[in-house]
Amino acid sequence: MSVISKKFSASIYKLLLLVICLVAALSSGCGSNASLDPAKPVTLTIWHVYGNQTNSPFNDIIEKFNASEGKAKGVIVKVASVSSSNVIDKALFASAKQDPGAVPLPDLFTAYPRVIPTMKDKLLHWDNYLTKDDLAIYHPDFLAEGYQGKELLMLPVAKSTELLFVNQTHFDRFAAATGASTEDFADYDKLFALCRKYYAWTGGKNMCQLDDFYNYYLTSMASLGDPLIKDGKPDLASSNFKRVFRAAAEPAIAGGLGIEKGYAADAWKTGDLISNVGSTAAILYMRDYVTNPDNTRETIVTNYYPCLVFSGGKVTLLQRGVGLFAIKNSDERKNLAAVVFAKWLAQEENNLNFAMHAGYLPSNKQALPKLLNNPQTVHNYKYRKLYTCMQQVYKTGTWLHLPHNAAEIQQNLEYGSKNILRAAHQQYLQEVAAGADPQQTLDKLVKESYQKLLNYKQ
Repeated sequence: MSVISKKFSASIYKLLLLVICLVAALSSGCGSNASLDPAKPVTLTIWHVYGNQTNSPFNDIIEKFNASEGKAKGVIVKVASVSSSNVIDKALFASAKQDPGAVPLPDLFTAYPRVIPTMKDKLLHWDNYLTKDDLAIYHPDFLAEGYQGKELLMLPVAKSTELLFVNQTHFDRFAAATGASTEDFADYDKLFALCRKYYAWTGGKNMCQLDDFYNYYLTSMASLGDPLIKDGKPDLASSNFKRVFRAAAEPAIAGGLGIEKGYAADAWKTGDLISNVGSTAAILYMRDYVTNPDNTRETIVTNYYPCLVFSGGKVTLLQRGVGLFAIKNSDERKNLAAVVFAKWLAQEENNLNFAMHAGYLPSNKQALPKLLNNPQTVHNYKYRKLYTCMQQVYKTGTWLHLPHNAAEIQQNLEYGSKNILRAAHQQYLQEVAAGADPQQTLDKLVKESYQKLLNYKQ
């Protein structure tokens, strides 16, 4: 071999080595020799949504991590804020834009995928640090929500879904007087008919509330085999959407379905609502008593029923709940520390322990069936009832996550529906009081409300 050939071969060899090194660096997420040292622990700050500062099952699990895996590996996770997802979103955006008075970004935070468009350039790519085996322990449907294209930016921690919550104590009184039955909780049309019946029986009280109209549209359409969003736009002209909209609009306008601002948990406290369709995570806030107008308390029994479908629809389970994000850091040790925490949190025992104490569903694919196949092992009575209800549907239901990059659509449909129907309800009361035919007035206002929703912009 000539000298030139040898030099050429050496150059090719060096080039190949460089390529291999670059690939290794990209796949491992680190291009340095950074490592964790228990003698010099790395501290990570986190913002999360689970509970509150003084009573949080997530704070408890973090303490357990710090005393075990964190101590062994040299990682300390420090809770800097416990708040709602909306508050965290605003704080993240303010920090990312470096608004005056904004606090520094945390190292870890929990949020919905809606933050990704604003935060994407700052986020750690989990798939650069986690192997296929690491990712294989997650429930695949839950994990899929965290991908933007081929980039894994969010890891599932624990999930919730939607159920029907019922103040059984007050409903049983209604049933005894009117012949109403819990059998009507399996079908939206029957439930909404009950709402109007309850409204008449109580002289003007709503029976139920949909905590999220957007989720109602999304799951109802999916269960009927007709996706709400097609090619990035809501398909509001489909016959199935018109059916779903009208079904809810009638009791919202005529009375019986609550359309007030806020979540049902507020009206639940006073018995002004006796049922609602909402997240299973709301179990943390649903009281087992109501406060009467004279400030006396009445103990109630709360029961849970599978989320409803329309006749002919398939059971569709909306997966709700925030995921875990990490801010990409120039200090590689912080990136490695975030991975240590994420991997520990996803382990079957740890994930199951947190989920059970918070009333959530585990994201670990072994822990989820373990819990739902054995709800009798859960000590908390309320959670045991919740998981027993979930047991009925999770084997046959199809999981559905919120569509990505649809925040504006969600906002317009959510606020638009409530604002339009609230105004229509007031107009209905006024026109009927003035002598208008109730059914004709209702039909007219449903049509008008639908047309307004088509053109609604927040």
